[in-house]
Amino acid sequence: MPFDIARIRGLYPALGDGWIHLDGAAGMLVPEQVASAVVTAMRAPVSGPGAAFPASQRAESIVAAARRAVADLVGGHPDGVVLGPNPAVLIKRFADVCAETWTLGDEAVVSRLDELANQRPWQQAMRRIGGAVRWGEIDIETCDLPAWQYERLVSARTKVVAITAAAGTIGTRPDLPTVAEFAKRVGAMVFVDATYAAPFVPFDIGASGADVIALSALTWGGPSVGALVFRDPSVLNQLPPVALDASASGPERLELGQHPYPTLAGLVASIDFLANLDDAAKGSRRNRLLTSIGSVKAYTSELHDRMLGELRAMPHVTVIGDAIRRIPALALTVRGRKAAEVAAHLASQGICAFTDDGSDGLFGSLGVAEVGGVVRIGLAHYSNDFDVNQFVRALYQLR
Repeated sequence: MPFDIARIRGLYPALGDGWIHLDGAAGMLVPEQVASAVVTAMRAPVSGPGAAFPASQRAESIVAAARRAVADLVGGHPDGVVLGPNPAVLIKRFADVCAETWTLGDEAVVSRLDELANQRPWQQAMRRIGGAVRWGEIDIETCDLPAWQYERLVSARTKVVAITAAAGTIGTRPDLPTVAEFAKRVGAMVFVDATYAAPFVPFDIGASGADVIALSALTWGGPSVGALVFRDPSVLNQLPPVALDASASGPERLELGQHPYPTLAGLVASIDFLANLDDAAKGSRRNRLLTSIGSVKAYTSELHDRMLGELRAMPHVTVIGDAIRRIPALALTVRGRKAAEVAAHLASQGICAFTDDGSDGLFGSLGVAEVGGVVRIGLAHYSNDFDVNQFVRALYQLR
């Protein structure tokens, strides 16, 4: 069996805590390989870059390896990879830089489906220059994000279309190429938050239509580090720099301070780990990533579909949304019970799940605060049939 779930689970020490981890949307557990890479890098002599001695050269090689690994993950070029603490910081930094070149009356298009991290920075940028924000709305019934609406949302004044590749809240995956096509007609930049899609969908920055994408290693079991990937690396040298070093070029123009080298070593190890999830994966790291993530997609989709079928058979459980294209993340409500009560019951059964009170973001627009919020879960590479069965059993007890 190429995708051996028993072998994969054995690579996660944290699974030994006895809990069922359906909290993948907040970040997957860390494989032993990644933890070891961080510790090994912390024990090795690593200095600042730019000198001739080995410890300095080791720092440079770690950064270069991190850029190559991220580029392989999404089909980009290492020269277009900007590294930073997390996507929220990087998106805000990039939006502020872009706003320096925009003027009164320019527009940004954001979507209700996105996390606040890919809404607020663009809203703030437009507010600062006296621009306007237009919204891509979701279908209330399915929670899909219809691509056709973008034909009328974009205009000659549109500077950026910010959209998610997959919603970590409810799993919906929009039609990125169609949205990008509408944006390109007016010369707008397409900024894609691929944070939640990257672990579950083989991603190609060129095929997606994105100009820039955001990533977080936390979502696939890597360390706390984020990245922006530019489809055309030359764009970086056309942006106003934020780097303290006036001579900085390429991705360094959007980077501040020294990199956390052990963390970047863990980032490389986490992407190598993804590439080897499928025993049948062969060839370059990029090819192995496409094979392995394709297998992850097939495995988790089957598990997710079975779970959905069980949940929808329960009259007291309501699953939010019904999009056809999705990642294995969902939100639900239980009739007559607040989300916090449901999550507490799940915890009593040894199941990890999060809640959202519905006061903001996507759930705020859906009005779920009126029913006491929602329970959020997310499957991972290491989720199995037992996890799903126990989750379904625990919810059945609340009928």
